[in-house]
Amino acid sequence: MPNDVLNDSRIGRLVELALMEDVGLGDITTDAIVPEMKFGRGEFLCKEAGVVAGLDVAGLVFRYCDHSITVTPVVPEGGVVPAGQVIARVDGDARSILRGERTALNFLQRMSGIATLTRKYVDAVAGTPARITDTRKTAPGLRVLDKWAVRLGGGVNHRFGLDDMVLIKDNHVVAAGGISNAIALCREFVNKEGLNVSIEVETRSLTEVRDALASGGIQRIMLDNFPLAEMRRAVELIEHRFEVEASGGVSLETVRSIADTGVDFISVGALTHSVKALDISLELTHTQD
Repeated sequence: MPNDVLNDSRIGRLVELALMEDVGLGDITTDAIVPEMKFGRGEFLCKEAGVVAGLDVAGLVFRYCDHSITVTPVVPEGGVVPAGQVIARVDGDARSILRGERTALNFLQRMSGIATLTRKYVDAVAGTPARITDTRKTAPGLRVLDKWAVRLGGGVNHRFGLDDMVLIKDNHVVAAGGISNAIALCREFVNKEGLNVSIEVETRSLTEVRDALASGGIQRIMLDNFPLAEMRRAVELIEHRFEVEASGGVSLETVRSIADTGVDFISVGALTHSVKALDISLELTHTQD
């Protein structure tokens, strides 16, 4: 990923908060056992196959603990590794390494889990035009890292928050009294405010797809929980006039069939809302005074 992602101030604040949460007033166990100024060397070991994501964030954790610590990646961000692969090495003050160990692993394991699951979905739709995208179903406060991990896994990001895209969902449609009115109100608002944002509308039936097509002024139509036959029909009706996104109940077992309908995007909330962390450990291999 570009270096400017790591320079994002949100990531620095996340690292600071995570260290404050874990370290508190100090690592009393390490301070009791490990002498000051003791050099340490360790290895990050990936215990299961997966996609590595978050090495840069782990390195940032250690820099916050001690600027003299160095983290040397063995594999690149987004690299696919087998079980048993050493993915990075860390050198520096042993106390500082142990102080940052859990926080670094928490970020690294979660991000790698997201990237690994994303890659499975991306591989499942290989050869189709469909792209796998995430949702806002992220861990509170961790969205910038969760979405970064999706990109490292080969997926693309949907909107980051409520302010960077208009997405008319079912409750908006109810509040507006119908899709056509909801689209008209959003177009009027975007033009009035001079916003350079795209408009997407969620549809739940072919009738709503037809209403969205008749309204125009949008960039993407979401097909929410459509049966496959209706999804294919909707794609035919839209005829590439707008981007098409499929959403709702997507799994690794169903994603290929969804992709084969011809949709452009498939949004998968599971990428971030219920991901399993990748099994990674940090093992000290050497210490010296």
